[in-house]
Amino acid sequence: MRAFPSILIFLSLATGSGIASAAGEETQLIEAINTYRSEVQRCAEGSSEELTPLALDVRLILPATGAGDLQGSLARAGYPMVNVQAISLSGPRDAQAAMQALRESFCRVVLDPQFADIGVSREGRDWRIVLARPLLGAHLKDSQAEGQMLLDELNRARGQARQCGGVPFAAARPLRWNGTLAEVAERHSRGMANGNYFGPLDRDGRTPGDRAELAGYTGAQVGQNIAAALDRSSAVVEGWLASPGHCANLMNPAFSELGAAYAVDPQSDAGIYWTAVFGGQ
Repeated sequence: MRAFPSILIFLSLATGSGIASAAGEETQLIEAINTYRSEVQRCAEGSSEELTPLALDVRLILPATGAGDLQGSLARAGYPMVNVQAISLSGPRDAQAAMQALRESFCRVVLDPQFADIGVSREGRDWRIVLARPLLGAHLKDSQAEGQMLLDELNRARGQARQCGGVPFAAARPLRWNGTLAEVAERHSRGMANGNYFGPLDRDGRTPGDRAELAGYTGAQVGQNIAAALDRSSAVVEGWLASPGHCANLMNPAFSELGAAYAVDPQSDAGIYWTAVFGGQ
């Protein structure tokens, strides 16, 4: 089991005429973090991928002041932790200021694809943001069976009109399973898991279209969604629907076929990686 230490930062921020109401500020910060994660961001020396949102888990809401035993606190709360990281901020008067501090000093933590859950607490101008990855559930079926379940979830989502990042999409026809695309998806998931990385390209720089063509897929259009750290197909699709780029892909009426799979490597950061490859003639 690996865990990251808590990070503490003290900020000197200008004071205004009063402190904003605490009501809803924690929720606003989680929403701001998830909006930030849903878009490609520049961070340190590189850029992030579009990430699925973090889910609120009340077991991760720990006292805003006092570091304490992070792992012990989560164990007592019954959270089945694999990796965890806590960020403590002192100074931000509201969620907007706290988000600015996270962007400036902790973009690598907030944009880490391994984390699936979040808890935020606040006491005055002290904040504690806990990000964690839980143990994988024992309910997971084999990769192809889970891929078929993902197909069902995607088709339920495509059956309803929706907006993806403000762009309207009409309900789309169901996708059909394609075995070739499923093999492409499984190889990419396995490559990410064993290579401990998260991204649309493989280690040789090949795009989803390149990989599909090499596998013998003859469709004219190819798209791809990826996810990490989530162990239920329903959560994967829910996360994609909350991400404008992923949502637009899965609602694209030009796609008619799908192959999907996950791969697990306990030694990797995120533990589990998902790939859905869309195709169309």
